[in-house]
Amino acid sequence: MKSLEDHLSFYAAYHQDARNKATHFIGVPVIALSLFIPLAWPRVELGGASLTAAMGLLAVFAVYYLMLDALLGAAMLLALGALLWAGAQLASLGPPRGWMWFGLLFAGGWALQFFGHLFEGRRPALVDNLFQSVFVAPLFLCAEIFFTLGYKPRLRAAVQARAAQMRAAAAGKGLTAAR
Repeated sequence: MKSLEDHLSFYAAYHQDARNKATHFIGVPVIALSLFIPLAWPRVELGGASLTAAMGLLAVFAVYYLMLDALLGAAMLLALGALLWAGAQLASLGPPRGWMWFGLLFAGGWALQFFGHLFEGRRPALVDNLFQSVFVAPLFLCAEIFFTLGYKPRLRAAVQARAAQMRAAAAGKGLTAAR
């Protein structure tokens, strides 16, 4: 399993421009919300409780984040829990409206993020590693907030140093242009 520093450094290498980060602070949660809408429909009754596929996805993310860092993982559980609730509310409008909301939010969130990469001057991280990007994007944003509040300054410095090295290596290979 990669370390928190490994994950954050990889993602930070693609996200240094403040305007790009700003688009991601909106786009990433919007995409997560969109995914929770159709995943709220498949459900299993277990011991009198109704468990949805969205809850299962949240559990997978939460366990992984908690394994990387307890405080960030707990914060992510709260944030994703709020998005899970909002997704369930939109799903309760029924499939026609739910799919409409899914489409608008999903497409809008991705469009916003791709727009942000015009400022960055670097292609999105998902081009190089889709799986890692999907898992790390929400955690990266949470870590950015926590770093701003003074959480783990040595980790922040290490992430920034490794991200700078990765960016320099990519620039040397001609991989910085948004494609």
